[in-house]
Amino acid sequence: MLKKIREIEIFPKRYGYFPYVFLIYFIMPFYYISTEQGWKMFIGYLLLFIFFISYRQLYFLIEGHIFHQWIVGQLLIILILSVFYNLNFLFLGFFTAHFIAWFPEKRTFYYALGGLTITLLFPILMHLPYVLSNGYYILFMFIVIMIASPFGIRSMYRKLELERKLEEANERIEVLVKKEERLRIARDLHDTLGHTLSLITLKAQLVGKLTEKDAQKARDEALEIAKTSRIALMQVRELVSEMRTKTLAEEIIEAEALLHAAGITYEVDERTDVNTIPIVLQSILSMCVRESVTNIVKHSQAKKCMLDIMKDDGGLFLTIRDDGRGMVGTPSDGNGLKGMAERLSLIEGKLQVKNDKGTTVQIYVPVVSGG
Repeated sequence: MLKKIREIEIFPKRYGYFPYVFLIYFIMPFYYISTEQGWKMFIGYLLLFIFFISYRQLYFLIEGHIFHQWIVGQLLIILILSVFYNLNFLFLGFFTAHFIAWFPEKRTFYYALGGLTITLLFPILMHLPYVLSNGYYILFMFIVIMIASPFGIRSMYRKLELERKLEEANERIEVLVKKEERLRIARDLHDTLGHTLSLITLKAQLVGKLTEKDAQKARDEALEIAKTSRIALMQVRELVSEMRTKTLAEEIIEAEALLHAAGITYEVDERTDVNTIPIVLQSILSMCVRESVTNIVKHSQAKKCMLDIMKDDGGLFLTIRDDGRGMVGTPSDGNGLKGMAERLSLIEGKLQVKNDKGTTVQIYVPVVSGG
């Protein structure tokens, strides 16, 4: 049986066309070597070819962080070419600077950056009279850019890595939220629909016994069964409608309608666009808003409710405040607050409840901004 031939990749596909674009900068080094002759030309082309191989290999090794020898090889090639051939070979340092930014440990990063700095400055110091007499001051500017660029690239990569980890965390949270929703639906089915179906079963058995003894009573019980089944159908529809994940904006609108129906004045202060919040966080925050508003309607005897949403660089703050009678007993117990705290713990959120001329529920959720 023939084995499948592994496709040869010049560069990893995940980086797209970016590595190929950089190949344009090999044109000038090839030109400078073409002006040489004999063994010097041959060795120059050989070193440049090895530099290209290292450039390719580094793209396959950077994520495993096992590319130190290739970085050292590039620095040596840059040093040889810029000392014995042409100072313009120093511009190859842009390739090395790009990969130095990938070192995860600060110590290794600064060692590599120090090596790059020495590699760039040594040829200039050797040819300093030539540099000064020919006005090659622009080389100093490009060297500063090469030395500084790894810091900017490193910052960008770390942000991308953080966003990737955040995306993975959101996916895990979404799985946990779905699991919790399944458990909640199972509890609701057991507590509501299960009880109703048990009642229908008992009444059906009663009808079977009354059919011969008391026909009228049996008909009455049959009507009760029909009524109870309609209630069961309504409960199923309610459960199905609650299975759809609501956005925070939708939940705020429903909260306003519920509070208005209860005769409670409702004010919202949205100091951020809730649509920019990740949908997984919106789902959990929607549950928290629903639970808090339900508590206000059922227990607070409040006349007014205020909801405040604010977002900064650190995270999102959601505050729900009412002017009711406050909570009786320990704020952390009962009234669904324990469930809210458990949901928020999935996203490293925090819940704080205060009794002060009413009840104040403060929710904090860390949010990492993309872009």
